Amino acid sequence: MLTPRLTELGGSISEALRRRGETVGIAEGSAGGLISATLLAVPGASAYYAGGAIVYTRAAIKAFMTGPIEPPPGMRGATEPFAAYLAASIAAQLGATWGLAEAGAAGPPNPYGDPAGHCWLAVSGPTSATSHVLTGEDDREANMFAFATAALELLLTHLT
Repeated sequence: MLTPRLTELGGSISEALRRRGETVGIAEGSAGGLISATLLAVPGASAYYAGGAIVYTRAAIKAFMTGPIEPPPGMRGATEPFAAYLAASIAAQLGATWGLAEAGAAGPPNPYGDPAGHCWLAVSGPTSATSHVLTGEDDREANMFAFATAALELLLTHLT
């Protein structure tokens, strides 16, 4: 079940994207589909939701993200450059106005040594930005919701 804040964000983003006549594509890993679920929970989402991918594994990244945007050399997951790449790539893959991406470690710590609660977010479109989230929590589910909420807040900031 979505939190009240996610439901609110979904409605606000839906309204902003419809008003602007724009679309969004989502690339998420540690949020596990919560970002897409939030946007798709709003009736009429096909007007603004171009599609999404859960890029939790290297195989998924290769299958869904390879194409129009080349990944930076030496890039690794759960970093600012990786999140920025995912956001630009998903927008290009889907022909969307905006790309929104999340890459982090919900818990336990990831193979790179990043702590649980560590996440990079990126938005790519008419304006672009990244944001770093550190929850300080080991609670996997809480971190997933925190990452999704922060990602959607980042997108909404750029839409308003």
